[in-house]
Amino acid sequence: MIDLGILKGSSFVVLGLARSGLATGRALKAAGVDYICWDDNAVSRDAAVAAGLNVADPAGIDWSRIAALVISPGIPSTFPEPHPVAAAARAAGRKIICDVELLARAQDKAKYVAITGTNGKSTTTALIGHILAAAGVRCEVGGNIGRGALDLAPLGADGVYVLELSSYQLELLETFHAYIAVWLNITPDHIDRHGDLAGYVAAKENIFARQQVHDCAVIGIDDEPSRAVYAKLAQRGIATVPVKLEMPVAGGVSYRAGMLIDADGYMVDFADVPTLPGDHNAQNAACAWAACRWLNVPREEIVAGLKTYPGLPHRQERVASVGTVVYVNDSKATNADATARALSSYRDIYWILGGQAKEGGVAPLAPWFDRIRHAFLIGEATELFAGQLEGKITYSRCGDLKSALDAAHERAQREAKGNAVVLLSPACASWDQWKSYEHRGDAFRAMARALPGAQVLGRAA
Repeated sequence: MIDLGILKGSSFVVLGLARSGLATGRALKAAGVDYICWDDNAVSRDAAVAAGLNVADPAGIDWSRIAALVISPGIPSTFPEPHPVAAAARAAGRKIICDVELLARAQDKAKYVAITGTNGKSTTTALIGHILAAAGVRCEVGGNIGRGALDLAPLGADGVYVLELSSYQLELLETFHAYIAVWLNITPDHIDRHGDLAGYVAAKENIFARQQVHDCAVIGIDDEPSRAVYAKLAQRGIATVPVKLEMPVAGGVSYRAGMLIDADGYMVDFADVPTLPGDHNAQNAACAWAACRWLNVPREEIVAGLKTYPGLPHRQERVASVGTVVYVNDSKATNADATARALSSYRDIYWILGGQAKEGGVAPLAPWFDRIRHAFLIGEATELFAGQLEGKITYSRCGDLKSALDAAHERAQREAKGNAVVLLSPACASWDQWKSYEHRGDAFRAMARALPGAQVLGRAA
C-alpha cells in the first residue's frame, strides 16, 4: 500500500467504490487523512462499510474544505453529463483527480513508465513489467490492469512503476509525469465519453503532459492519428522513438518478416516468442523493447524476457496442447475487432464463437474466413452467426462451450495435418451463459487441460 501521509491536513471525497476507489479509501484511512467515500450502488457502499471505510453521502457537503474529488475513472466527470458530485466539485473550484495522481504525489522520486493506446495496453504493460522484473529492476505493475495504483508497493527513487492508463485516467491527472510514455495506436473508441475522435485523442495525449527533454515518448505510427501526435511531439523536442510494422523507420524499432529490428539493425526472431502471436503483439513487443532500452536494460535480458513472457489470461492464452493442436483461450475477445486480431494470428483454426452478439456480428471478419477449418457456434448468437457464415465456412450448432470444445477437439485431432489451433475467440459478450469473460475463459482453460493426452501450457491457473 502507498503511504499517503504527505496528504495529512487535507480532506478528500472519494467517489466510486470498485477496485481503485476501495484502494484509495484504505490508503487515506491508513495514513490518517480526512476523507469520506461514496458510491451510488448500495451493495458497494455496504462492502466499503464492512471494510471499515468512512462512507457518507457528499450531497450538501461544504466543498470549501475539500482539497479534491478522487473519482473512479469509469464515472463521467465531464462528457456526456458529469456525475452530480463531480458537477458540485467543479462548481466549487475543486480539483477532480484519480488514484494515479495520488500515487504520483506520494512517490514523486520514482520513475513512471505509462502505457496507453486503444488496443494492446494490458499486454504491453504486463510485458514491460515482466522484462524489468526478470532483469532485476525493482518495479510494480498496475493502474488499469491488476492492482489499483494505491495498492502497489512503495518503491522510492530506485523503483519503476509500470502503469496501464486509460483515456479516463489520463484526463484526471494533474502532476503525474511519465519518464517513458508509450503510445501504441488509436482507433475510434469511448466516443460516448469524449464526444468524438478528436476528444478521445486529446485525452490520450495527456500521457505526454509534463514530459521534458530527458524523457522519452515511444509511439506506434501505423495509424494516421498516431502519426499526427508523433509529429507534434517531435516539435516539442522530446526524445521520440517511432515503432512501425512492415517497414523500416529511422531511429526507431520495426517488425518485418517475423523479426523485431532495433534502430541499429539488432534483430530478434519472433519464432522464439510463442506467447505473442500476430502483428498486433509484434507492435506491443516493439514498444516494450523501446521502453526497456531507454531504461538501459541490456538487449540480451530483454530477449530473455520476451522468450519467457507467459502471456495474459484470456488474451490468446495458450492453455494446452494435444499432439500438434494447441488450445487457445481468447475469451476477452468480446467483439469482432478483438477476434480479428486472433484470427489474423493463426492459419488452421477450429473456431469456437458465440454468446451475446455485438452490433455487426462476425460479418466484418470475412477477410479471415479462409483460415477457418470449421466454426462451432454457441449461445444466443448461434442463429445470427449461422446466417452470416452460411455458404462461406462450414459450421456446427453446439449450444454450449463444453459441447463446442468436445466437437472441435474431435475434429481437429482427426483432420489436422500439422500445427492447428482450437480457438475460443467468441466475438461476443459472455452474459448469456457466463458471469463474465473471465468465467468463460477459466472454464475453457480447465476443460482443455482435462482433454485426454493434454499437455498444460502457460500459467498453472
